Amino acid sequence: MQETRYSSALTVDWAKMDGLVPAIIQDATTKDILMQGYMNEAALDETLETEKVTFFSRSKQRLWTKGETSGNYLRLVSIKSDCDHDSLIIQVNPVGPVCHTGSDTCFGNRTAKGFVYRLQEIQAERVDSNAEGSYTRALWDKGMNKVAQKVGEEAVELVIEAKDENLDLFENEAADLLYHYLLLLRKKGSSLERIEEILLERSR
Repeated sequence: MQETRYSSALTVDWAKMDGLVPAIIQDATTKDILMQGYMNEAALDETLETEKVTFFSRSKQRLWTKGETSGNYLRLVSIKSDCDHDSLIIQVNPVGPVCHTGSDTCFGNRTAKGFVYRLQEIQAERVDSNAEGSYTRALWDKGMNKVAQKVGEEAVELVIEAKDENLDLFENEAADLLYHYLLLLRKKGSSLERIEEILLERSR
């Protein structure tokens, strides 16, 4: 078996499928599956060198960088091979729609699932940019006590709505609480991913 090792964690068996392996493209933030293509060794080398995902086009019989004509690149975050070393999962930050049809993914438009992780990034962008008129930045600048107080207020409002029959108001209060909870986590130097790790440990 001929293998090429790109790092201590990435080994690819090119011989098994005649020099090509499927490459599954996943959004690094939301974890949505965006598309699937094929890579040969040269495509993988090009991807690692440019940090833009490049495939081997079976129809054109050449290397093809996603976004080379549209500008909708797939910016590389990480690459892993599976246990048999004959397929890859590549996490990316997509620039624009992924599918040539204009859809977010080649499997249709995104759902809301996973957006909470993008929301963390949006909050970080607003805090870091010092954007004028940003509610998030204004609350952040008021300090830990004000952010924590806002989480407490939103929690109380959610409990109150839970006792009534208006589901729409309850759901909107739940969204408000989650937004401020995420901001509080960031203020403390934590993240939703870290809380998930704690919950995972507790479930074992």
